[in-house]
Amino acid sequence: MSQPQSDDDGLLDHCPWLYAEQASEGQRAAQEQRQKRLLGVAGAGAASVRLGEGCFVAETAAVYPEHLSLGDRSYIAAHAYVTGDIRTGADCTINPFTVVRGTVTLGNGVRVGAHSSLLGFNHGSAPDLPVHQQPVTSRGITVGDDVWIGSHVVVVDGVTIGDHCVIGAGAVVTKDLPAWTVAAGNPAHRIRDRRDPRRPATRSAAPHPAQERPALVGELSAFAAAARAQAAGLLDRCWQPDSGRYVDRPGAEPTVRAHCDAVEIAELLLGAAPPQLPAAEHTARLRALQDPVTGLVPEFGSAPPLPGPAGLPEDGASAYHVLCAGYALDLLGSSFAHPVHTVRTTTAEQLVGHLAGLPWSDRAWHAGAWVDSWATAAHWNLRLGTEAAVPGALEALFGWLHTHADPWTGMWGSPTLESGRLQMVNGYYRLTRGSFAQFGLPVPYAERVIDTVLDHARDARHFSPGRENACNVLDVIHPLWLCARQTTHRAEEARSWASAQLSTALRRWQPGRGFPFGPTPDGTGPGRDPGLQGTEMWLAIIWLLADLLGFADALGYRPRGIHRPEPAPPAVRTA
Repeated sequence: MSQPQSDDDGLLDHCPWLYAEQASEGQRAAQEQRQKRLLGVAGAGAASVRLGEGCFVAETAAVYPEHLSLGDRSYIAAHAYVTGDIRTGADCTINPFTVVRGTVTLGNGVRVGAHSSLLGFNHGSAPDLPVHQQPVTSRGITVGDDVWIGSHVVVVDGVTIGDHCVIGAGAVVTKDLPAWTVAAGNPAHRIRDRRDPRRPATRSAAPHPAQERPALVGELSAFAAAARAQAAGLLDRCWQPDSGRYVDRPGAEPTVRAHCDAVEIAELLLGAAPPQLPAAEHTARLRALQDPVTGLVPEFGSAPPLPGPAGLPEDGASAYHVLCAGYALDLLGSSFAHPVHTVRTTTAEQLVGHLAGLPWSDRAWHAGAWVDSWATAAHWNLRLGTEAAVPGALEALFGWLHTHADPWTGMWGSPTLESGRLQMVNGYYRLTRGSFAQFGLPVPYAERVIDTVLDHARDARHFSPGRENACNVLDVIHPLWLCARQTTHRAEEARSWASAQLSTALRRWQPGRGFPFGPTPDGTGPGRDPGLQGTEMWLAIIWLLADLLGFADALGYRPRGIHRPEPAPPAVRTA
C-alpha cells in the first residue's frame, strides 16, 4: 500500500525522511528547483556542489557552502545552517536546526540529531588581537560510517569519530573517539563499547574498602607494620661502614642511587633519615656530589658528565640522578646546591630539535626517560628560584608533547616487534611522571592511554608468572592511576588488574631483606635478589595499586619522593 501524499511543505522540511514516499509532484518539482539553485549558488559553480540520487535539502535550510557533496539519499532538514567544505557519504541526515560549518566529512549512514553543532573551524585566542580579528583555522572534523550523533551535541574542530559510534544527547566531543564507542557527557567520555551488552559504567564512587575487601585491608595493614619493623635492618644490610656508602644489595658496588633509595625507604617507613648517619650528614654528602659547573651528579668515581645538545646526557646514571638525588635531598628538607645549569641554558629551539631526534620509534623508554630528567631538572631550577631554562623552553616542551601524542594510543612512540608495547608504555610512565604529573597538568587522550595500557598488561611476554618486574608493573599502574583522576573509562577492568597485582606483590616481600626488583630480560641489573631499588619501587607500586582500589589508608604511608601522588610544590627551598 502506497503512502499518502502530503501537501504540507513544512512537514517535509522538518521530516525529510517522508519525502521519498509522500512528496507530491509539485513538491518534487520545487525540490528539483531548490537543488538547481544550490548547484548555481553564487561563487560556487556546478563543480563545487554535488548532490547524489534521492537527496533532499529543505527550503528553510541556510546552505551557503564553499563545497558541498551529499551522498545518495542524504538530506538537510529545516533551519539547518551549513557552510564551508561539507562532504557526506550515502544515507546521511542533518536534522532540523543543526549547524555544520567549516571542514566536515561524514561517512556513510551518519545521523546528526536536531540542534547539534559540528564546528570544523576555530578562532585564534592570542592576547594581541581582539577575538573578531583573530585568524581562523580549520583542522576539520571526520566522522566514520554508521554513527549516531544525538540531539544538542557539540563536536569541536580537530575531532575524529570512528566507525559505529553513538554520541549521547548533549555531549561535547573535544577528543577523538575510537570505533564502537558509546560516549556521553561534557566533555564527552567513553561509557562502554557498543558491542558490549553489559550495562554502562557509572561515575559512582568505589565501595568503601572495609565493605568490599576487609581481608585485603587487613593484609595491607599487617604488611606495612612488618615492613616498618624491619626497615632499619634491611637498610643496615645494604650499608658499608668501611666506605660509608650504600649498595643496592650485598655484593654490589656502591651507587648514588642506592643512597637515594635508602633515603626514600627510610622516609616512607620510618618517617626519618636512614639511621646509619645523622640527617645532616646525609644531606651534606648528597649535596657535595653535584658538579657545580654543569649541575649534574656523576656516579661515584666518575668524571663530571658531559651535557647533551639540549642540556642532559642521552642516557645513563647522571640523567637519573637528577630525579633520585633531587628528591632525596627534598625529603631531607634540603635541595641541590646549584641549579642544573645545562638545562637552565637550553633554548626552545634546542629542546624541540632534540625532542624530534629522540628514538621514539624503537626506544621510546629512553626517549621518555630523557624527557623525565629534563623536566625534573627544570623543576629543581624553579624551586631554587632561577629560570627553569631559557624563557619559552618549558612551554615548548609541553607544546611539543601535546602536538605529538598519538590520538589513538595517547602515547609517544610505537610498538616494536620484539617487545610489543613495552617501550612505549614504559616510556609513557617516565615522560608523564616528570612532566604532566610533576607539574600538575592533565594528560592528553587519557581514555586512549587506558586502552593501550590495559592491552599491554595482557602481554604474556611481560606479565606472565615469573616474568613481571618492578619497572613493568609500575609503568602500568602509574598511568592507570594517573588517568583515573581524569576519567572513569574501563575503571572496573583497571581495578581488577590492580587487585590481582596487589595480592601478588605483597607475597614478594622477603622478611628482613625487602623486595627483589624482579627478572630482567637480559639477566643484568637488580634481578631476583632483594635490594634497595626493588624495595623502594615495590613500596610505591603497592601504594598506587592500593590507592586505585581505595585501600591505601590501610598502609599508613604515602610516597613523598619520586613517586609522590601530588604535583611537586613550586616553593623555593633552601639548604
